[in-house]
Amino acid sequence: MGLDFRGADLTGGDFSESWFSDAMLAGVVLRETDFYRADMQGCNLSGADLTGASFVRSNLDDAVMKAAILDGADFVKASLYGVDASAASFRGAQLMGASLLDVNLCGADLTGARVMENSFRVRLDESTILQGFSGSLFGPIEVSTGEGVREIGGAGLERWIREKGGAVTVIHRRKA
Repeated sequence: MGLDFRGADLTGGDFSESWFSDAMLAGVVLRETDFYRADMQGCNLSGADLTGASFVRSNLDDAVMKAAILDGADFVKASLYGVDASAASFRGAQLMGASLLDVNLCGADLTGARVMENSFRVRLDESTILQGFSGSLFGPIEVSTGEGVREIGGAGLERWIREKGGAVTVIHRRKA
């Protein structure tokens, strides 16, 4: 816990089921790494290059991923709660079945990213790129504008994402 890896190149590493809680990985090169079921809670990945990394079933709660490169990364069934991923690049990332709750994606690039039945309570802004963003998700989301923050869900969310070049279906939660 709390280890400092700054300056390292850990490309291709297999860190399955590893413990990276509160680790400092800012700016680290972690291309094509495997973090299957890794505990990365509170980890700082700001500016890290995680192109093609696998986070399947990983715990990334409270992680900081500002300006991280997560292109082509696999987040299937990962937990991202309270994550700051502002200005991060998720181009072509697989976010299927992942839980994104209270995640800051302002200024992020989600070009070609895919979701499938995701819990998706995130904050986006007008600079968030959603070209080719597709799949299905549970909303609503928050959109930050110069006039404040507004919540969008349902058909309004589908329309807003479509206007930004994406195509998602918003799944309506059944009331018990």
